[in-house]
Amino acid sequence: MKLSTFLLEIGTEELPADFARLAIPQLLQLVQAELKEHRLGHGAIHCTSSPRRLAVWVEELELQGPERIEERKGPPANQAFSNGVPTEAALGFARRCGLGADALELRETAKGPFVFAKVVEPGSSSELVLIRAIPLWIAALQGKRFMRWGSGDNRFSRPVRWLVAMLDSQILDVVLEGSDPVVKAGNRSRGHRLFSQEVLIEKASDYQQQLAAAGIVVNRANRAALIKNAVAEAASSLQARPDLPNELLEELTDLVEAPLLIKGLVPNHFLKLPAELLSTVMRSHQRYIPLYFKDIELDPLDLSANNYLLPTFLCISNALQSAVSQVQHGNEKVLKARLADAEFFINADCSTTCSERRNQLARVSFADGLGSLLNRTERLEWCVGQLTQLIKNISKPDAEHAQRAAHFCKNDLVSQIVGEFPELQGLMGSKYLFKEGESKNVALAVYEHYLPRGADDELPKTTAGTILALAERLELLLSIYAKGERPSGSSDPYGLRRAGNGILLLLWNKGWCLDLIEMLKIFSINWQKLFPALEIQSECLAKDLSEFFKQRLLSMLADQGCPVDIAQAVAGVNVSNEQLLRDPADAKIRSELLIKMRNNGSLLPLQQVVQRAAKLAVKAELGPLAISPKSVVDCNLFQATSEKEMFIVLEKLERLCLRGPEFYPELAEMLTSSSNILAEFFDGDNSVMVMVDNLELRKNRLNMLAILKNQSNILADFSSLNG
Repeated sequence: MKLSTFLLEIGTEELPADFARLAIPQLLQLVQAELKEHRLGHGAIHCTSSPRRLAVWVEELELQGPERIEERKGPPANQAFSNGVPTEAALGFARRCGLGADALELRETAKGPFVFAKVVEPGSSSELVLIRAIPLWIAALQGKRFMRWGSGDNRFSRPVRWLVAMLDSQILDVVLEGSDPVVKAGNRSRGHRLFSQEVLIEKASDYQQQLAAAGIVVNRANRAALIKNAVAEAASSLQARPDLPNELLEELTDLVEAPLLIKGLVPNHFLKLPAELLSTVMRSHQRYIPLYFKDIELDPLDLSANNYLLPTFLCISNALQSAVSQVQHGNEKVLKARLADAEFFINADCSTTCSERRNQLARVSFADGLGSLLNRTERLEWCVGQLTQLIKNISKPDAEHAQRAAHFCKNDLVSQIVGEFPELQGLMGSKYLFKEGESKNVALAVYEHYLPRGADDELPKTTAGTILALAERLELLLSIYAKGERPSGSSDPYGLRRAGNGILLLLWNKGWCLDLIEMLKIFSINWQKLFPALEIQSECLAKDLSEFFKQRLLSMLADQGCPVDIAQAVAGVNVSNEQLLRDPADAKIRSELLIKMRNNGSLLPLQQVVQRAAKLAVKAELGPLAISPKSVVDCNLFQATSEKEMFIVLEKLERLCLRGPEFYPELAEMLTSSSNILAEFFDGDNSVMVMVDNLELRKNRLNMLAILKNQSNILADFSSLNG
C-alpha cells in the first residue's frame, strides 16, 4: 500500500502569541479525529506554529482507507417473507442497507430465524477527505479577538494570506471560500517576514528543511530549545543567572520565527532602583531577559539592584543579523525611558511616608458595600489579633510583628510605583517600610502576606508573614461572601478559590492546627456587626464558608496527587464539616498515611474487614462519636472466642483513638495487624452470626461493629475506598 506525507500550512499575518500556542492542540485533535473517522491509517502527526503560520504534517498516511463490512440484523423471517416472497418489511430493510432483496440472508438466532444483510462501506480517499476537511478545520479553531478582513465572511485570529496543502508533491484542490481575497492552496510558503520571496515546497516531507533554508525555525519545540540554549550560553559567559521563567520563554517562542539573541546594556545609574522593579520592566513590559549574579540570594527588602543585577540584559529578536546594532540601540533607548519613569515614581513615593499613604487608603473604595481600603486594613488588624489567639504557640513577638505589619500592609496600594506596576504590590510596601526604619520582621511580613500567589508559588517563611497571609485571605472570603457573591463555574472574579487554597497551603506548610469551625463562627458574628446594611445571618455565613473550605480541601488533595477515592475517604460527603475542619491539616496527614498503606499493600485487607463491618453497623443504634466498647458491649454475652478477641482489639484501638494525629500511624498499624482477628469474627472457625434472632445478642454484636466503624473513621471513611 502506498503511503504519503500530508502537509498543511495556514499562512497568516502576525498571530498573537497565545493563539499561536493554544491553536496547536486544537488543530492536532481535529486532524486525529478526522483520520480516525475515515479509518485512514497514518504514522506520526506533527503540529506546530510560528508567528505567521500554523502547520501540521502527517507521516505515512494511507491514500485509501480500508473498506468496512457491517452486518445488520433485520426483521424475523416470518415477517420478512411470505411463501418465499419478500414482504415490504424485507424490502424496506434492504433499501435502508442499499441492497436488493436477493442479497438478504436468513440465519438462525437464539430467538429464531432472522434476516441479515452484509453492508460493505468502501474506504475513503485521503485526498477527498482532506479537501473537504481542511476549510472545516480552519473554521473550527477557537481563540480570543477573532477578526474579519476585506469584504469576506471568514473569521480568524489574523487574516489568512496563503495556504499550503499537499500530499507528497501533489497540491490539494482546497479553496477558502469567504476569504478576501480568496485563498487557494498551493505549494508556496513564505520565509522571513523581512523578505518578500516565496518558498517553494517541492515535497511535503521536505517542509521543515526548505523553510530552514529560508531562515525559519518552524518546529516550535526546536525554536524554544534554541532560545533557551542561546540564553543559557550567553548568561554562562557572563557568569550570570538568566531570569527566564517558563511563561516568558513560551511567549518569546511564539513571537519569533528566526530567533536572534541580542545583548543590551542597562545604564549603571538605574541599578540604584530595586532589582524586582528592573526585572518587571524588562520581563513583563519589554520581553527582555534580566541577568542576575550567580549564587547571590535576593533580599526582598533591598531598594537597590547593585548587588544583584548585571548592567546587561538579553533579548530575543526576529531581526536580521545585519540589524543587530540598530535593534540593540532601539531596545536600550526604550528601556532607558521606561526606567526613567520608574525612577520618577520611586522618588515621588519616597517623599511620602508609609503612614501618610495608609491614611490615603480612606479615599479608595475596596468593593461596593465593603467600605474603603482603610476599612479593610482595620479588618485585617482585627483578624490578625484573633488568629494569634486561635493558633497555638504563637510567641508574643511574632504576634506583635504580625499586628504591626497588618497596620501598614496596604500602604503601597496608593503609591505611584504600584499604580504603574501593580504586580509589585506588597513588595514595594515592604521596601518603603524598611527604608523608614521599620523592623525587618514587620517589613518581611508585609512582603509575604501576598504569598502564595498560586499553587507553585513560594510560601511565607516568617510566622508573622504567615499569620498576615491567612488574615488577608480570610478577610477577602468573609467580605465577599457577606455581599452574597460566590464563585460559580469558571467565574471567580475575586479569586476566592485561590484564597481558599492559599489558606490550606499556609496551614499545611506550618503544620498549624486551626479550628476553622470555631474561627468562622467568631469571624461571622463580627462581620454581622460590621455590616448591618448587608443583613448578614452569621450562622448562614459560617455554614456557607465551611462548605466552601470542604470543597477546597477536596480539590487541594486531588491537585497534590491524592487518589480520588482516598480524598473522598478523608474529606468526602460522608465526613462531616465539623470533623474535617476542626483541623484542616489533619486531612492531609491521613491521606498521606492511607496512600502509604495502599502502596505497601496493608490497606486492602483492612478496608475489606472495615467495609463489611460498616454495612452491618448501620443497623446499630450507636452515634458516630462512640468509640469506647466498655459501656455499650456486654462481655457476659460472648459465645465465641472471636468476640472476646475482637473486644480486646477495640479496647486497644480506643486508647490510640484518644491520643491525636501523631498517633495515626500506630492506630493504622494496630488496625492492620488486627485485621486477621477482626476477620475471624465473620469467617473463622469461631465466627459468629451477627443478625441472630436473639435481640440481646444481636445488639451486642452490632455495637461492637459500630465501635469498630467509628474507630476506623478517625482515619477515614473506609466505605469510600475502592476495592
